[in-house]
Amino acid sequence: MKKNSNKNIETFEELSNLGDYSFIKNLNCDPNSKLNGDNKSPREIFSGHYVLVTPTPIKNPIYISHSQKFFEELGFSEALTNSEDFIKMFSGDMHNISKLTQNIGWATGYALSIYGTEYYAQCPFQTGNAYGDGRAISIFEAIINDKRWEFQLKGAGKTPYCRGADGRAVLRSSVREFLAQEHMHALGIPTSRSLTLFTSKDEQVKRPWFRNNSYSKEPEVMIDEDVAIATRVASSFIRVGQIELFGRRARKNEHENALKELEMIILHLIDREYSEVIRKDLSLEEKVILLANEFQNRLTSLVANWLRVGYCQGNFNSDNCAAGGFTLDYGPFGFMEMFDPKYQSWTNGGMHFSFFNQPIAAQKNFKSFCNSLKLLFNGNSESLQKLQEIENNFSNVMQSKIENMWANKLGIDKFNFELFEELINLMIETKVDYTIFFRELSNIPNDVYLLEKSFYKNLENEEIKIKWNNWLEKWKLHINLKDEESTQELSNKMKLINPKYTLREWHLVWAYQEAENGNYEPVNELQNIMTNPYSEQTKEIEEKYYVKKPSNFFGIAGISHVSCSS
Repeated sequence: MKKNSNKNIETFEELSNLGDYSFIKNLNCDPNSKLNGDNKSPREIFSGHYVLVTPTPIKNPIYISHSQKFFEELGFSEALTNSEDFIKMFSGDMHNISKLTQNIGWATGYALSIYGTEYYAQCPFQTGNAYGDGRAISIFEAIINDKRWEFQLKGAGKTPYCRGADGRAVLRSSVREFLAQEHMHALGIPTSRSLTLFTSKDEQVKRPWFRNNSYSKEPEVMIDEDVAIATRVASSFIRVGQIELFGRRARKNEHENALKELEMIILHLIDREYSEVIRKDLSLEEKVILLANEFQNRLTSLVANWLRVGYCQGNFNSDNCAAGGFTLDYGPFGFMEMFDPKYQSWTNGGMHFSFFNQPIAAQKNFKSFCNSLKLLFNGNSESLQKLQEIENNFSNVMQSKIENMWANKLGIDKFNFELFEELINLMIETKVDYTIFFRELSNIPNDVYLLEKSFYKNLENEEIKIKWNNWLEKWKLHINLKDEESTQELSNKMKLINPKYTLREWHLVWAYQEAENGNYEPVNELQNIMTNPYSEQTKEIEEKYYVKKPSNFFGIAGISHVSCSS
């Protein structure tokens, strides 16, 4: 195992020397995979954990940005962004780098369950054997500062799972994901991370999109968009849908090694994500039980945190659910502005992936995960019962985490349903901005007028004013303030729970539209602000970013709602 123990990485050669490829060393390659990585045509893949794929570089790559904070955490020198080999690596041209021990990437397959229902129709062959990393290719795995990281290019061309598509990502969606991952990390929520963002002015692809100022729910035109490659980094990219794929194969006994390959991917998941809490000397069944329990704990905490900051994972299928328990795949996501329990920014997401329904969607994914684990017990009734008890307890664990989250968000010691329900109804009736409301509440207001900054409608109705002030009085009884010092202490505590800034879609639209015109400063400006979401910033920043959604943006396609980004 190669380590660099907090050593700064100044050159590309130093970085490449840290390569340690556990996924491709310890798991099975597709036996029909061409060893030169020329595996880009859509086809069925019947066995193996990965396919070797050489990324397709974008033409004449243009550097846009890198995550400054993540560079610091990894010990990467800023000078790396000027390295020719570094640029090649993260713009998809790794095949032409002589210093790499592994200059071929890999892509993986996974199954699809939507809200707990197994699907096969999305696979071109209707079998589920050609669904997976359509435009994501892992290119590097390394131990950096004693932690294992996997680096993955999104938009680096075709893989066998591309289902006939071009394998490219566009600048619009790449800017969104690049900024969102680092913002989520700064919010204190587990997530994949952003490393770099490159684009090209010499390569465009056609994508369905909306006309300007359209209210359409469905894309209306095909537009030409600049391609881009964003590098995302995580401890692993193993998904629930990936576990599910091997579970389905084992359940149907699709090949002689099906059950063994399921066991291999589970043990690899434990090694990559849970080695600190699951000992190597335990039996397989003991490991699996601990895995289920720990994943449940992480997944429920994750979703409770999503609710805390107003985040909605608009397409929370099993294949978009990281088995490590962190946020993954920022496609049709959104941070809620005007409070709505049914908020969903993706036009095809449906109610099952709406804001307040995310805990149930998570439970469906957890059930799919457990169904795969059960196959490893070989009919052992005691182990099956233990796993079933964990699965059955999901809603209780989830509810407890959510109640604790709301209590913390409100600054009270214990969740009070009556107080909470009255608040939610008032927020809906008054039409409040979710982020601004809770941040202003963190100032411990004495009167509803001090919350008015968060209201989308003026407080003209006396009855509403009375309702709000009555609620504030009830709330004050729960927070038990003694003096000015305790009030300030509570305020400071709440401001560590309730962010001041969240990534609003109209800010993202401005950033990627400017990037399309060659102005990358808005991307960097948003990165600087959104990686400090709890901090008080300058008056200029506050006036620009701590504001409600403009009325003329409501209902506008591409701002109020999006199609599945690509």
